[in-house]
Amino acid sequence: MSDIHVLTGPEVANHATRNDCWIIVHGKVYDVTDFLPEHPGGQAIILKYAGKDATAAYEPIHPPDAITTNLPPEKHLGPVDASTVAKVIKEVSEEDKRRQKYIEARPSIDTIVNLHDFENVARHVIPEKAWAYYSSASDDEITLRENRLAYQRVWFRPRILRDVSQVDWSTTILGHKSSLPVYISATALGKLGHPDGELCLTRAAQNHGVIQMIATLASCSFDEIVDAAKPDQTLFLQLYVNRDREITRKYVQHAEARGVKALFITVDAPQLGRREKDMRMKFVGDEGVAKVQDGQSDIKKDQGVARAISSFIDPSLSWKDIPWFLSITKMPIILKGISTAEDAILAYEAGVQGIVLSNHGGRQLDTARSGIEVLVEVTAALRARGYWPNPNFEIFVDGGVRRASDVLKALALGAKAVGVGRPFLYAFCAYGTEGVEKAIQIFRDEFEMTMRLLGARTIDELVPEMVDASALTSHTVLTPQDNLFHNTYQPLSGIKFNESKL
Repeated sequence: MSDIHVLTGPEVANHATRNDCWIIVHGKVYDVTDFLPEHPGGQAIILKYAGKDATAAYEPIHPPDAITTNLPPEKHLGPVDASTVAKVIKEVSEEDKRRQKYIEARPSIDTIVNLHDFENVARHVIPEKAWAYYSSASDDEITLRENRLAYQRVWFRPRILRDVSQVDWSTTILGHKSSLPVYISATALGKLGHPDGELCLTRAAQNHGVIQMIATLASCSFDEIVDAAKPDQTLFLQLYVNRDREITRKYVQHAEARGVKALFITVDAPQLGRREKDMRMKFVGDEGVAKVQDGQSDIKKDQGVARAISSFIDPSLSWKDIPWFLSITKMPIILKGISTAEDAILAYEAGVQGIVLSNHGGRQLDTARSGIEVLVEVTAALRARGYWPNPNFEIFVDGGVRRASDVLKALALGAKAVGVGRPFLYAFCAYGTEGVEKAIQIFRDEFEMTMRLLGARTIDELVPEMVDASALTSHTVLTPQDNLFHNTYQPLSGIKFNESKL
């Protein structure tokens, strides 16, 4: 058996043009010449690292196996001698200096008292481009804001003189025990905000009996996350359906073999929404275009992170595909992204085991209604047909939740549990695993207080009569302003002139 040829840095540096492009990722060399036109994020970012080590740019926005999966074996050129590779010197920008000051001045985690606090800290300590990707929503961001405001149009009707010395907010989700009526919903690209990425969620979830949903587009690989979990830890999988169904089948069956307990298929993203904060922050200026592109007129500079990670998603996904999914796995299947009673009925009749009433965190169709508003419509329609309540069909809600009181309102109106995404994401961006554990503790403290004040001793005692949801559909009704939300929300901004030329 012949020895593996180890390449050197100068050898790789000789291949630094659009017609002959090698890059280094994680100590290995790849020929990406033929892949350049297909790269969802455009050629510019790859060509910027042509002939160089691209690991630092690659890692935050790709799972570790992305390059090995997308390139044929003959393009895997072998290892490189690290001692011969020129170090890519990262220029410390003014933004980096500003962020470092905020990191050093972070409030003690002991002073965090609510989930809004995590968002406020994260906004200042993560890169601006990461904040733009995480916080952005589609078009005018009306639905993003409505997701929060909708919960404030639901009012409690508390019951009194009940013995609430002991309250229990634990539950089961799809038959699996959970210490909270909350699961960690899937969010993409965790390493944009923290070097450990989604592993922060896995570690905190295992310590506190909370269920994590693994994102298809996580920065950490699927197996990396599962390997970090305890053997008895409950994990769900969020799935974006690939155009290549064989890739999807293998992925789903591999997840099932690794012990994942449920499959949440995202059904509201045939195309990702236009997230303008992300698009503006990711606009590639002339300084971001490689020298070899001088004179090229077809460089796409305004696609944003969302475009870079989503091109594989299949827009042809339809109801006719559901029987195929039911045939390839024994995991419960939940459709994530239902927005109407009509589709909830179709989901039930298709034989799936649940639905998530969701508008994708306001990131898809702007002016779509909030999950909590859709919940009232859905439960009424399913009940009228005798489909629900049904222990074999569970209804979940996500979007806009920042308080245990929000969760309790959704449960009272018929949800089995509630998905929480961004708040846990911001918690680990700000404080790592410790931040997620603190967020879980905040939920516990709020559940205990709110259930006592509401007069509900267990989750089963939460009933529709405990809330007044009559104003939910009145989208112009006045409610007291949520100052914490408005203080962290970053309004959209218009296009800017080039200050250096003014």
